[in-house]
Amino acid sequence: MPHPNDPKLRSFIDVAPDSHFPIQNLPYGVFSAKDGLAPRIGVAVGDYVLDLWQLAQDCRFDVVEPAVFAASQLNPFMALGPKAWSSTRARISELLRHDHPELRDNERLRKRVLVPMADVKLHMPFAVSGYTDFYSSKEHATNVGVMFRGKDNALQPNWLHMPIGYNGRASTVVVSGTPVRRPRGQLKPPTAEVPSFGPCKRLDFELEMGVVVGQPSTMGEMLTEKQAEEMIFGFVILNDWSARDIQQWEYVPLGPFQAKVFATSISPWVVTREALEPFRLHGPVQDPKPLPYLQQVQPNNYDLALEVDLRAAPMNAPKNISRTNFKYMYWSSVQQLVHHAACGCAMNVGDLLGSGTISGPEKDQRGSLLEISWNGTEPVELAEGVKRSFLEDGDSLVMRGWCQGDGYRVGFGEVEGTILAAG
Repeated sequence: MPHPNDPKLRSFIDVAPDSHFPIQNLPYGVFSAKDGLAPRIGVAVGDYVLDLWQLAQDCRFDVVEPAVFAASQLNPFMALGPKAWSSTRARISELLRHDHPELRDNERLRKRVLVPMADVKLHMPFAVSGYTDFYSSKEHATNVGVMFRGKDNALQPNWLHMPIGYNGRASTVVVSGTPVRRPRGQLKPPTAEVPSFGPCKRLDFELEMGVVVGQPSTMGEMLTEKQAEEMIFGFVILNDWSARDIQQWEYVPLGPFQAKVFATSISPWVVTREALEPFRLHGPVQDPKPLPYLQQVQPNNYDLALEVDLRAAPMNAPKNISRTNFKYMYWSSVQQLVHHAACGCAMNVGDLLGSGTISGPEKDQRGSLLEISWNGTEPVELAEGVKRSFLEDGDSLVMRGWCQGDGYRVGFGEVEGTILAAG
């Protein structure tokens, strides 16, 4: 049987070359439809959602317990482990192949299990057990350091030796399309003698990828590079909304708190690690060489294009403000997971690791408005008379990402959020 990543594979469902969901992808999500059934697990293919629960009801799977597909979250399926993930994806690929008649020629079953994407509502794909956000783009960290500490002190002494991160809040991770209310907090501009409390005035986005942990680790034990890799179920696009003015006052001495925890948006489709395998590559050379527990043997970065569109409230159409690539990350997702567990921290099924803002070496590759507008000193012009240094009420932001294959794309769809007034 052909491998699910075979670039020559074709589905019996027509899929446009620029679709994010060809047969080589098969990302998992949770959806509900007009049939009135409870949210359940599906796979995106072209302009359809393949209903895995309905397929299981028709006894089309013998590799996993059918009940896992009736769940309203991916956690029970992820808990089955890498062998089940791989065999299930292979079976789905077989069912969708253009030369395999089992589903292609069964009109009754096709009508039950293929739901038009336009007719579904997408939900949070998994229950987030814990959320950790990293700070792993050298370009982003350098830009921020130059802004606030000067060129000669851009990177803190520890940055080149370990992936820097902090624990965020799982309770406010939301799926794409969920509006984001402007946060309130303590504000103290440099000109003020004492702080005040009120709505954030410097609201920002952060373009990130999110790692979805699908297997647990044991408290007190470290992880090897291979173990960490096998624990990763897949990836989502992640927008870690940030209140820069709240952060500036609160982050000394312990780092971000309320400036980050009010909302984090993720894309509804989880693209599996296996689907991204053809796009792996080595990341930037790490100098100095990391300590032995963080050293990598295999390529753990991905050639994954990313873009950000902003539609300011007065505009009818969005404008692109950033195009970058996940390959630029200095610290890989595997290194982040290895470091997270190195102290003995137990990882759980459903943990989410944010990559940190993804910025490239060029000005148009910056992954936050803080960098794009250089802390408000260089506002970006979106349309005639419309400029932005930071996000205003009514603004809408969309992020997209994909890996480009030969005649096909393995993509994530998009993650969108619109800013609501603090009220």
